[in-house]
Amino acid sequence: MAWNEPGNNGKNNDPWKQGGRDQGPPDLDEVFRNFGKKFGGIFGGGKSSGGDSNGGVTAAFMLVLIVAALVWAFSGFYTIQTAERGVILRFGQYHSEVTAGIHWKPTFVDTVIPIDVDEVRTLRTDGFMLTQDQNLVRVTFEVQYKVLDPMLYLFSVVDADNSLKEATDSALRFVIGHSIMDDVLTRGREVVRQSTRAELEAIIEPYKLGLSVVDVYFRDARPPEEVRAAFDDAISAQEDQERFVKEADAYAREIEPRARGQVNRVMQEAEAYKQQIVLKAQGEVARFEKLLPEYIAAPKVTRDRMYIETMEQVYSNTSKVLVDVKNGNNIMYLPLDKMMNGQGGMTERSQPATLSSPRTQLDSNNTEPRQNTARGSEPRSGRG
Repeated sequence: MAWNEPGNNGKNNDPWKQGGRDQGPPDLDEVFRNFGKKFGGIFGGGKSSGGDSNGGVTAAFMLVLIVAALVWAFSGFYTIQTAERGVILRFGQYHSEVTAGIHWKPTFVDTVIPIDVDEVRTLRTDGFMLTQDQNLVRVTFEVQYKVLDPMLYLFSVVDADNSLKEATDSALRFVIGHSIMDDVLTRGREVVRQSTRAELEAIIEPYKLGLSVVDVYFRDARPPEEVRAAFDDAISAQEDQERFVKEADAYAREIEPRARGQVNRVMQEAEAYKQQIVLKAQGEVARFEKLLPEYIAAPKVTRDRMYIETMEQVYSNTSKVLVDVKNGNNIMYLPLDKMMNGQGGMTERSQPATLSSPRTQLDSNNTEPRQNTARGSEPRSGRG
């Protein structure tokens, strides 16, 4: 049965009346007083003259201080990422730098600013700019950079990023102002890019921005919209010119080796012909040297043989045949060249009969054709 059940009158069941004594609910002031007594000696506090209430307030305050101290201590832990470096400010003044890892700082005393030193940042600038030949072009330029020194990046100038943007704009306007429009729009873009980078690095060096320029890009350059069509035609003409020049160079590179090959071939043929003539002359000399002793030994025989060989060589290239008839003063002439030309329009069947006609005539006259006309003509010349 519960202690407060009706009909029980609450006898011997009240939890606050144990041992015949009314204990009542716990008093919070008494709890704090007991806590203050326990920790009073630790913090140098004795018995409070203000009574038990002042001791409870002091104990509560001490508890709050302990909790605050623990929170302050744990709030000082922080983490620096791998690509970052932490800049520590002590009471607002630069103190030191920390690398990646878990660190601790006294809260409200030190301030840590993490700076990413591995990130490649991009800065873009564009606008209308005046060229050296008084033309207006719209140029878009891009700079990629990274933080090199976090301390200089934060405290060397008010805003390092904005300072870099202004320096880029100044360097680009300087380079465009010393370039003609055709170079900016077409063939001189790479020169403009390199010149702008060199000028930009020269401008930011005295300011110690703590930045490093990784690369620069010449994104776009175009004339105003009002004259863009005319400039497009001019650019197209320049591109055609460059294409024609390249085609001509390719044709020259193709023709030149061929001409050199022909020159080498002609020179080699000439050299071979030279060697042939020289060797032939040397052979004639050697032949003459061998023939000379024979001629000295038998002049008439050697002379006749040389004459016959020469006549054979001469008459071997002609189609005319001279036949010397024995015991006669007439010489027959056979026009074989005309006869052969006349046979060109005849059939193969008629050719044997035509060729046999001179032989028939020669046999009927009891004549004998001679193979060597030189021998037949020798008696007529008085030799033999």
